[in-house]
Amino acid sequence: MSRIKIKNFGPIREGFVENDGWIDINKVTVFIGDQGSGKSTVAKLISIFLWMEKDLFRTGGLSLEFRQNEGTFKHLLEYHRINDYVHEKTEIQYEGEAYNITYRAGQNPEIQEISDNNYTLPKITYFPAERNFVSSVKNVNGGAYIQLWSRSLQEFKEIYQEAKVNIKEKELFHLPIANVDIEYNGQNDILYVKGNGYKLPLSDTASGFQSFIPLFVVANYVSGLLKSGEEMREDYREYFKNESAKILNNKDYTEEQKRILLSNLAAQFNIKRILNIVEEPEQNLFPTSQQKALHNLLEHNNAVKENKLIISTHSPYILSSLNNSILAEEVFEKTGKEIGNYSKEKRVAFADVSAYKLEDGKIFSIKDEESKLINADAIDSCSDNINSDFDELLDLLPVNDD
Repeated sequence: MSRIKIKNFGPIREGFVENDGWIDINKVTVFIGDQGSGKSTVAKLISIFLWMEKDLFRTGGLSLEFRQNEGTFKHLLEYHRINDYVHEKTEIQYEGEAYNITYRAGQNPEIQEISDNNYTLPKITYFPAERNFVSSVKNVNGGAYIQLWSRSLQEFKEIYQEAKVNIKEKELFHLPIANVDIEYNGQNDILYVKGNGYKLPLSDTASGFQSFIPLFVVANYVSGLLKSGEEMREDYREYFKNESAKILNNKDYTEEQKRILLSNLAAQFNIKRILNIVEEPEQNLFPTSQQKALHNLLEHNNAVKENKLIISTHSPYILSSLNNSILAEEVFEKTGKEIGNYSKEKRVAFADVSAYKLEDGKIFSIKDEESKLINADAIDSCSDNINSDFDELLDLLPVNDD
């Protein structure tokens, strides 16, 4: 299992207070906390180190010298606009499946390859909280304002465009929320929402649709890439072409050796799994729709054993829904019974979940090993405070003798 240790980066100071500071990147990993607590910062850092590892694997380590440069690393931080989060005491360690990477402020990153690893190439997708911009803004592919967006949002816009185009003309795509369909008009590049008696451009619909539909469309598209394959970037295509030629033209290799080497080279570019990092899947959604959004993400995550889902959230409903999926899996394992809303694709084992709360620069695990669930106090502490205030106010009301 991959893991990361973060100290003195942005709002994160002490970091994780257990396990010598190591945060496990599990099959499902969730971070919850107040605004500015650092939950999205952790998710963004994880995405950067996952991408570095993928790049190193894909180029057979040829990018090692380029990656072992502090300026290059800070340029990657700029992708998520967190390059100013580095303090003089910043220290980040990442232990992956193919590479271990350590960064300390003022120093070049240290990168070490893990020998005899079983790394398989992932498609890494970051779903930014600002994703509703790509659906609420008309003519999103034009306009100078796009230059003001973060590079992560610009890249999400590009994959969202690919995902839209991938929808067949006039094909209805049913959403798991609100009992509506979506339809793409390629000629006008417009995604429509079709409900009972209406058909509206996505840009004119409710904010919940504008935040969820880009998440839904891109997640479906990315899952499909496991079957169809991902188009190579131009620099990767050139690298693949050159390395293939070296193998084919080497007279010292037998034909069998050439086939094996070409197969190994192709494995560096064939996607075998997906790693989805999602900010605020609950954005602008009613609680029951939040649960359905989570179920949709779990379905994609459970399609392949090696897939991973990383979530940052404000919502106790996301945690409660995740708890239900954990409990449903335990019920099935012990009784063989399956509740209708919790098919195999929507369940997850407690051991496959990591859950953390961020507060005052520290990170705490909110898994309850005794109940085998996410800690209920962490889920509903805000409601407890609100209810406590309500009870106190109620006590102040004068008693009506009548």
